[in-house]
Amino acid sequence: MKGINLFKLAAGLWLVLQCMPASGQRKAAAKEKSRPNVIIILTDDMGVGDIGAFGGRVAATPNIDKLAASGLKLTQYYSGAPICSPSRAAILTGMQPGKWNFVTYLDKKSHNKDAGQTDFLDPQAPSMARFFKDAGYATGHFGKWHMGGGRDVTEAPKFDQYGFDEHASTYESPEPDPALTATNWIWSDKDSIKRWDRTAYFVDKTLDFMGRHKDKPCFINLWPDDVHTPWVPRPETDGSPLKPQEEAALKLVLEEYDKQIGRLIDGLKERGLFDNTIIIFTSDNGALPTFGGSRSGMFRGSKLSLYEGGIRMPFIVTWPEKIPAGKTDERSELHATDLLPTLATLCDVGLPAEYQGDGANRAAVLMGKSSLRKKDMFWEYGRNNIAYAYPKIPAKSPQLAVRSGEWKLLMDHDGSNAELYNILKDPAEKNNVAAGEEKVRETLRVKLLTWWKSLPQPKS
Repeated sequence: MKGINLFKLAAGLWLVLQCMPASGQRKAAAKEKSRPNVIIILTDDMGVGDIGAFGGRVAATPNIDKLAASGLKLTQYYSGAPICSPSRAAILTGMQPGKWNFVTYLDKKSHNKDAGQTDFLDPQAPSMARFFKDAGYATGHFGKWHMGGGRDVTEAPKFDQYGFDEHASTYESPEPDPALTATNWIWSDKDSIKRWDRTAYFVDKTLDFMGRHKDKPCFINLWPDDVHTPWVPRPETDGSPLKPQEEAALKLVLEEYDKQIGRLIDGLKERGLFDNTIIIFTSDNGALPTFGGSRSGMFRGSKLSLYEGGIRMPFIVTWPEKIPAGKTDERSELHATDLLPTLATLCDVGLPAEYQGDGANRAAVLMGKSSLRKKDMFWEYGRNNIAYAYPKIPAKSPQLAVRSGEWKLLMDHDGSNAELYNILKDPAEKNNVAAGEEKVRETLRVKLLTWWKSLPQPKS
């Protein structure tokens, strides 16, 4: 009897042990499926005045407005820079772009040298895509890159070195998509995907990628090159040719762009993916041209400027399973570098112990709990007078800026041309109070100079 009981005990124990791995695998698989997808929609050169939900009147944007109504809208979101390459580096790395020698847009090596910056993002830099990939996410980049590659920069690292499984990108990348680059330039009439169909192409790539990776969560950069100039609307939408810099052309391009955002949302819903997908919709920097400031809303300045119109961007986040719909947060400041630690928290993605980012974890803010940002925000644009000729004065801002609570200070590298604004009372930056608020000005001046001097000096 004892032998039989021992045999039964051993058999039962064996069954338990056999079931444990399967149970663990099921739990792991369930966790993978429960983690949200992430889509970061980074619009190119869009100002707050381009979107109806933010008071814009340039064109009707019903689909973007509907996206805003389905989630949370923030009115104090700041890009990492007033121009594309450094602003994109800030999002991907979660660090100040100046730490990786990004200051303005990347171009030929001669331009980059004149600008005092690098030719491409160091592949050793932290990458949000790499962190998500290491945590089990499928990762894709569909759209503009502009952090290395194009022109005479032929040795830029490939997409996989930054953690992307798949990609489809434009001329300004290390691996341009042949469908978008028939010639050696940003766009061409010879491209098989025409200029007016590029956003639709990137949306299709996004939906296809997610449809093929239903077994795991997806992290996707959807970074269209709309609504950057040149504005080339679909020919049949207008009877006469439009100049690619005129407002009528922008209106048609913006309407098409809005339509494609609607296609993305509908496609996610058809696939049953919308409810458990975090969608962030924002812009890399301000608009240019602004047509008398209309594209910048109430804010002063434009792309290439450290005034609010160059760095204060529209921001929408939706996640129907977790984020309440129809809310607007006018109190919480959010910076582009915050996206990496915030999304990592929301998606249960562990960050390496050695990672030292500049962002703040604002997961609670995205979940609807408003709060002030405790960390100051810093910006740099213009290391010299060679490669930073635009915009012209009076639109041109000083070279450095810091936002600390209610105050924003702008000044040049040598401490001159100081401008101080109470940004809560004066978001349009009309009243420079630098002379009357000497104590605040000097405190922020020291902070700003200390920060700027801490950045690595460009190689000569």
